[in-house]
Amino acid sequence: MKLHEWLDTWLNKYAKLSIKQRTYLQYKESIEKHINPILGDYELTKLSANVLQEFVIQKLERGNLKTGKGLSSNSVIGIVGVLKQALHQALVLEMITKDNSNLIKMPTVQEKLIEAFEIEEQNKVVDYCMASKKPNHFGIVLCFYTGLRIGELLALTWNDIDFDRKTMSINKSVFYTKINGKYETVIDTPKTKHSIRVIPLPKQILDKLKEIKKSSKSKYVFTTRDNKMVNVRTYQRTFERILKKLNINVKNFHALRHTFATRAIEMGMDVKTVSEILGHNSPVITLNRYSHSLMSYKTEMMAKMGKMLERK
Repeated sequence: MKLHEWLDTWLNKYAKLSIKQRTYLQYKESIEKHINPILGDYELTKLSANVLQEFVIQKLERGNLKTGKGLSSNSVIGIVGVLKQALHQALVLEMITKDNSNLIKMPTVQEKLIEAFEIEEQNKVVDYCMASKKPNHFGIVLCFYTGLRIGELLALTWNDIDFDRKTMSINKSVFYTKINGKYETVIDTPKTKHSIRVIPLPKQILDKLKEIKKSSKSKYVFTTRDNKMVNVRTYQRTFERILKKLNINVKNFHALRHTFATRAIEMGMDVKTVSEILGHNSPVITLNRYSHSLMSYKTEMMAKMGKMLERK
């Protein structure tokens, strides 16, 4: 059997049963755009360690389909990860006697740059959004103070806000992707099972949400003029326009989530609580990702240790 035949079978008969729709579409794209054009016509038994290593090198050197330049290490690791899963399944089913993907020398994982807003920038954006007459602008404030992902924010319905218990339930997410050549908005469960969570809301946030609900005619908290769900890219552009208007360097929308985590740690919130509010799988992820935010705290604690030398 040729690789492209097996990948199609594996993706739709095996992988699809245990992965989210967004992951399925990402796998499908990796297979169609990157793996099949180069390796698809190989027989499974002919995928030697050398052939697979050459594939990795080619992607690192000229794998970007738009620019012709190399893909990032993390992108290549993701693509090869799909291939590894498929070949492992082939080995389990005894379609091959050896999985040579285990012999591939992989590039080093690149740590993602954590971008967060400075407190002065945050205050500037929050003040603008709070003063705005457009209810949707408050979504930016909500992300600053809860760490929501953009997909979680735009999928929020009024049923997710419990004004009596003063909580917000995160149980779904929306993403924008191309399906069969056409871009569509898809609602799915959040990123991981840990992303399904309940976040306590402070009075200031609840009061503003109550005000927005009074004039809302949609089931969605943040909505279009015709009361439908806001498109992810539309909201991202709104966010960028606000930053440009305030003369703040444009950052990815995800920087709001990083800013929440950074501020929370700076103010002394324990890492386990931050982790649960963010929906991380483990506090270790939070610690590793936001260790830079702990530097001021470390400095403060070490200064206290130093004062012990001053005792008389």
